[in-house]
Amino acid sequence: MTKQSNLKRVRVGVDTGGTFTDFVYDVGGRAQIFKLASTPADSSRAITEGLKRVAEETGVRLRDIEVIHGTTVGTNALLERRGARTALVTTAGFEDVLAIGRQTRPRLYDLNVTRPETLVPRELRFGARERVAASGEVLEALDESALAALVKKLKHARAQSIAVSLLFSFVRPEHEQRIAAALETLGVPLSVSHVILPEYREYERTSTVVINAYLQPLMGAYLKRLNNEVPRLRVMQSSGGGISAEIAAREPVRTILSGPASGVVGALGVARAAGAADIITFDMGGTSTDVALCAAGEVRLTNESTIAGMPIAVPVMDIHTVGAGGGSIARIDLGGSLRVGPESAGADPGPACYGRGTLPTVTDANLLLGRFGGADLLGGDFRLDVKRAEQALTKLAREMSAASGRKVGANEAALGVVRVVNAGMERALRAVSVERGYDPREFSLLPFGGAGGLHAVELARHLRIPRVIVPRDPGALSARGALDSDVIKDLSRTVMLKATDDYDAQLECAFRAMEREARAALKREGFTEQSQRHERAVAARYLGQSFELTVKWARGGRELAAAFHQAHRSRYGYAREENTVEIVSARVRAIGIVEKSTSGRAKRRGNEDGTSPTTRAHVCFEHHKKRIIAVYARDQLTAGARLESPSIITEYSSTTLIPPGARAEVDRYGNLIIEP
Repeated sequence: MTKQSNLKRVRVGVDTGGTFTDFVYDVGGRAQIFKLASTPADSSRAITEGLKRVAEETGVRLRDIEVIHGTTVGTNALLERRGARTALVTTAGFEDVLAIGRQTRPRLYDLNVTRPETLVPRELRFGARERVAASGEVLEALDESALAALVKKLKHARAQSIAVSLLFSFVRPEHEQRIAAALETLGVPLSVSHVILPEYREYERTSTVVINAYLQPLMGAYLKRLNNEVPRLRVMQSSGGGISAEIAAREPVRTILSGPASGVVGALGVARAAGAADIITFDMGGTSTDVALCAAGEVRLTNESTIAGMPIAVPVMDIHTVGAGGGSIARIDLGGSLRVGPESAGADPGPACYGRGTLPTVTDANLLLGRFGGADLLGGDFRLDVKRAEQALTKLAREMSAASGRKVGANEAALGVVRVVNAGMERALRAVSVERGYDPREFSLLPFGGAGGLHAVELARHLRIPRVIVPRDPGALSARGALDSDVIKDLSRTVMLKATDDYDAQLECAFRAMEREARAALKREGFTEQSQRHERAVAARYLGQSFELTVKWARGGRELAAAFHQAHRSRYGYAREENTVEIVSARVRAIGIVEKSTSGRAKRRGNEDGTSPTTRAHVCFEHHKKRIIAVYARDQLTAGARLESPSIITEYSSTTLIPPGARAEVDRYGNLIIEP
């Protein structure tokens, strides 16, 4: 390696999507982006190929590159049930807690509702003879001879991973520690509840620990392969910060929403620069669409997330996902209605226009309608086959004709596909805004992902959102978010205290213990005291309630109670200020602050208020008739430029459609500001 390459510090953000894997790398404060086709059979192949390209272009050894990775490996394995053969060890008598759950039906009036199968079958659930009371008193000591028999049973069960979750282990963990020490002789990964989630609620805690154990061998092997190539590897977690590859391999449950969380982090950075405090993020990729509402510059975190019908109680961003993306497949159902998604063509074979698939997708519909502006993807590196897309949609049109009894053309079928997928995404946007008491008219919509810009303005019109902010390089914003994310460690302790000043000392003791632990962990990862920040919060509820709200810590029980009343009123529309507030858990978020890439401003050329279109395109909006509209190249747009309407803006990672009647201009940071 040359002396010059030794001076370089190269950091790469990587986001693995269903169709493309995105790379953003930073050299000397300036970001470069590119995309490669994803390799669903083994995501690490596309990542390694891309990182080798970065190494060649920068002259830095692969082993010296810092990588921050947003991954979907754990998510896909959980959804597709491809995890390990997992065993569960719990307190005797509680072996069926996973199957019993909360005894609530997902759909109240559906008498035939079925629950998803548990990740651990009955024959792999084992009870340990022990019992600890909620106070921490040992009611029944752990029997050493019974423990030896338990180890023997687990050995014969051929478990690939083991979850240990005892009742009230978060109060007194000695029994779990002894069981874990005995099970280490089996040489399989262990997930222990007092380490992963030391909080009460045996069902949610056990579910979280079991999911962790279920994913541990797969994620461990995946990250080991990557880590061998790239020793300086961090992984995005669902709460919006990075963790070391070692921790991610040990606690993969924290990475379930890794990719979507990266996008929200990137969107918040764009919004802050644009002066927008209240935004709704809209991430439309090849397989799914993820939306999140961010009020006052912050996204809501929740410990009550559900993935594939199973609760996960670690902190995650409150992101709503629907199966609607560029690769979503259109079909006619048994009732003769047009359906789009959730099935996706993915990266292989991909949409018909990618050259291998034959089924019509949203991308094929947009291509046939002319909404790519006559341009290929990725700056011309990825060719689109219009004829193949037309064939797929012509076949769909024939099926629509047979179902409706009238002749339907390919363009009409394409418009129908776009309308149906928009309706599904509109429902998702309403779910995070209107259904939670927020008025969309008070927010800006911030679209990103490869397909976000093609649908955002129409969705904003339907929800009466006044402003759409399209960032530069929107198709790689998730990778950029990973690159700029801080390192975050979330710690919690169950305390069960009433919110009065009498308990300040006990809470302070819990907070300080967690902060000492977090400070030491961040120091081991290279963060000095000056580059750390620690935020305190509590999970609180009215005494007798079943679930909590998280509020920022306010010193003094009375101040905290007042903050909780306000949070309850904001969330549910009312507060019971005469009721006692109970603090269930103390929480600390420890942040290792990472140096951010510089985001330059867009060029300004004199006093120009516009930029000439690079070409024109025939585009269909309504009534199946095409009209000629302007096409702009994003990299030629200057700050202050006002664009024609309707028009199309093309760039390497995405395409943006400005429909008739909308107004658009470029702000000083290069963002497209569109008024629908």
